[in-house]
Amino acid sequence: MSKNTFHEKRNGILSAKMSCSCSLGKFQADVDHALQQIKENNILSRIWSHDHTVWKDDPAEISNRLGWLHSPEKMADAVDQITAFVEEVRSAGYTHALLLGMGGSSLAPEVLRCTFGVKKGYLDLAVLDSTDPGAVLEKMEKLDVSKTLYIVSTKSGGTVETASFMKFFYNEVLKRVGADKAGEHFIAITDPGSGLESTAKELKFKKVFLNDPNIGGRYSALSYFGLVPAALIGMDLALMLERAALMAQNTANCNGTARTDNSAALLGAAMGELAIAGRDKVTLIISPPVSYFGAWVEQLIAESTGKEGKGILPVSGETVSSPDKYGHDRLFIYLRLNGDDTYDASVQALRDDGRPVIRLDLRDQYDLCGEFFRWEMAAVIAGMCLGINPFDQPDVESAKVLAREMVAAYQMDGKLPRLTPDFQSEGISVYSDLTANSIAEVFFKFLSLAQPGEDEAAGRSYVAVQAYIMPHPETDAALKKLQTKIQQHYRLAVTVGYGPRFLHSTGQLHKGDGGNGLFIQLTADLKKDLPIPDQAGGSTSSISFGVLKNAQARGDRQALLDAGRQVIRFHLGSDIAGGLKKLGAVF
Repeated sequence: MSKNTFHEKRNGILSAKMSCSCSLGKFQADVDHALQQIKENNILSRIWSHDHTVWKDDPAEISNRLGWLHSPEKMADAVDQITAFVEEVRSAGYTHALLLGMGGSSLAPEVLRCTFGVKKGYLDLAVLDSTDPGAVLEKMEKLDVSKTLYIVSTKSGGTVETASFMKFFYNEVLKRVGADKAGEHFIAITDPGSGLESTAKELKFKKVFLNDPNIGGRYSALSYFGLVPAALIGMDLALMLERAALMAQNTANCNGTARTDNSAALLGAAMGELAIAGRDKVTLIISPPVSYFGAWVEQLIAESTGKEGKGILPVSGETVSSPDKYGHDRLFIYLRLNGDDTYDASVQALRDDGRPVIRLDLRDQYDLCGEFFRWEMAAVIAGMCLGINPFDQPDVESAKVLAREMVAAYQMDGKLPRLTPDFQSEGISVYSDLTANSIAEVFFKFLSLAQPGEDEAAGRSYVAVQAYIMPHPETDAALKKLQTKIQQHYRLAVTVGYGPRFLHSTGQLHKGDGGNGLFIQLTADLKKDLPIPDQAGGSTSSISFGVLKNAQARGDRQALLDAGRQVIRFHLGSDIAGGLKKLGAVF
């Protein structure tokens, strides 16, 4: 190693250390003690040596989930291959790409596209992760099939949503370009030996990228799942991996004894220890130019820590408010991009009020690539503090099983099992076990079930708005208003997620944590439905996207009820905007 290279790496490691600062008040002693325990027990060295006993005695779903530790190093060898493929695609005249995926396969690419945009001459990337037929139709109508590359992205190869997207779009491409050329419009990113690998070969996909099978979906941002879409939009893969490698070196070379020795260890210990102390709502305040990063963190933290009756709730996208609008159950984490002072005053007010705050400074947008690794390491350390396995997702399957049962019932009877609303008012149907005569009354009764966490000994409820409606900017704005009104009126943490997308993100925590959530499910009539082909290239269909989405909403609701959660469903009918406005007007 040359002297200059040594100093560059050393300075990079130091910058990774110093990019993290904290103001934890009375919780600092607990975090310092946790960091000391991390040192004395050689936790970081054991993590890097793939020692499953850091988390559990049983190696199942741990020993084969640690490949992400080596992604920055190993994926450097794949940069030339990925770059050559992208040049081939550009030369072939492709101008757009549509990624078909869910959760870990879709969130990092979406963050990168929304943060970095598209470099001139590269492919404009869109992501489809909604089974709402309107969302599928919107993507179909916007894209020129002849110039679009479809990225089928799923670790298991059997994710029902991704498989449905693939079959639908393959048939659309087949109609327009013919059987000889259809496969040239598709690539796959999956694990070796998956069903998708076989399907891709059968349908003659243009390319199949086989990922390291020892990487779980939510830890895959720095693998093929994140890097191939990044290259397609023109990102600098070498710089991405360099920033990630510097963060990885920081965690590998330090044991986290002092507060700034190891930023990932500090972040993880703080999240874990403060959750134990009752501050289990990690509230993300992020500079607007990099704000989309919150959606990726949300999945990572929720799926990694929400299980065994424990959990850390990531709160992303809330309106940043004054200290008096929050309960005493928050840990605030401020991701600040250099030069952006949008939230400086608000965060300082939280510090001045004695609220625990961690600040992470980003030099530029490419530092997000280091953040992927920092947060991955922090998540597994938080999991260690909580005594859980951060790599499994034991409660995700419950909603899937119930959804499959409903789909089977539909295929047998031609209809989904009927649900009868408890009452209807103002065009909204209400499904709840609470007795009420109006929307306002039932809404207030439902939210009054919350424990606001006003002091350290109180319960720590949160509200999750689960929107099984078509994603749309107008709907985004209405949901944001509803979120803010509930949060500020009740001083509760409020999350918002579109279904079924959130099933692959926060769905694990909703069913696996301590049962503190209040769940508001929103559904609506479909304006149009689309059939899902039974097979790619086939003409028969036994189910539609609308039926699949409704089955998923029903299955998730029942899974929450079976887990003893509080759930209310508002069916908004045909006027989604009007229905959301009526709900918001309650406050």
